[in-house]
Amino acid sequence: MRWKMSAGVLVALAFLIPAAPAAAQAAQPGLDAACQTVERKAYTDIRKLVTIDLDTATDVEVRVLANQIMSAAKAETLPILTGAVQERLDGTEDELRAFLKEDAQKAWSVDLRVSVTRTLTDAGTNVEAVAQETLRGEGIDAYLTYLNDGLYSARALDCKTRPTATPTVTPSATTSATPTSTPTAPTTPTTAAPGGEGGGLPVTGADTGTVAAIGGALLLLGGLGYLIGRRRRSRFVA
Repeated sequence: MRWKMSAGVLVALAFLIPAAPAAAQAAQPGLDAACQTVERKAYTDIRKLVTIDLDTATDVEVRVLANQIMSAAKAETLPILTGAVQERLDGTEDELRAFLKEDAQKAWSVDLRVSVTRTLTDAGTNVEAVAQETLRGEGIDAYLTYLNDGLYSARALDCKTRPTATPTVTPSATTSATPTSTPTAPTTPTTAAPGGEGGGLPVTGADTGTVAAIGGALLLLGGLGYLIGRRRRSRFVA
């Protein structure tokens, strides 16, 4: 009942006391599996959060510590540790205290190992080699070193040797300008001969006067010839 009466104090302490002092340091950016620059996911050393003697600490202090550990586990997506702490918080004080002393580190170690294994998805040669070596060590210190530093160092090496994709440029269709109308050569007008077919223009001016004069002279000569011939016939008959 004592911890229920101090619920307000417990909540206040849980927010005032930093859950992860190591996480307060700004993490340097790193590369993800696609070689894109991202913020590193920092994994907290939960052992450093235990700054009290679990044998002599008060129930409120134990619960504050449990909430700090669960907050760090949630931030790092550690499902086993998060669920286990929550289950003990819902139980008795003795169960919570015993869990933090004996089983919390075991659940945390399993979560870290699973986190290392997840990095093998689409891993490069260097990441795979370092991850496999880390998993063979089976130690919390090795897991933390790999997740916070080794993974990003190995990934940087893999990204340097990864071939850069050369973008292929697809030429666009060449549009040929097609004229809407084909220009035709200018037509040179031809002059039809007078009187011929083709509707030539009539002959006028000086040429017309000349033709008329010649025609008149021919008619006159023809008339004179007719009269002279008639007179000779008349004389011959008489």
